[in-house]
Amino acid sequence: MSKHDCYSCAAPNSMHPFKGRSFNVNFKQMNRMVHSLNGYECAECAEIEFDAPSAERYARAGDELIEDAKQVMADEMKRIRRKLHFTQKSAVQLLSGGGHNAFSRYERAEVEPPKPLFVLMRLLDRHPELVRELQAINECTDINALLVQKQQQRHE
Repeated sequence: MSKHDCYSCAAPNSMHPFKGRSFNVNFKQMNRMVHSLNGYECAECAEIEFDAPSAERYARAGDELIEDAKQVMADEMKRIRRKLHFTQKSAVQLLSGGGHNAFSRYERAEVEPPKPLFVLMRLLDRHPELVRELQAINECTDINALLVQKQQQRHE
């Protein structure tokens, strides 16, 4: 392995070889370490360039992480929904307002749940007592009272 120019910053002879290094593959705050990678690193801009076998292993690890993350999220959505005693239909009505089979698609890993919904499900998993609060908020009783008040102010 010899030095060569960086394709990113064009610094001459700045790409230095490395062997056996580990790099993290990231996807939506989830990560996986890939070990024993070889390639070059730019001394000027820190750009990384893997050799062909390392690039293939790194890319494959990234693809696997995405698939694994989707399946873990799907399994979590299903587990939490069942823990909270929601049907797929009631979960949609209470939590997302999405299509009638949205949770079915989330739970089969066909579609990733929106991040706010996934965060809400995880929060409810940790604090199931909040389900009653969520149901009360969803009924909009307090908002309807504010709307009546606003209407009364207009007519005064």
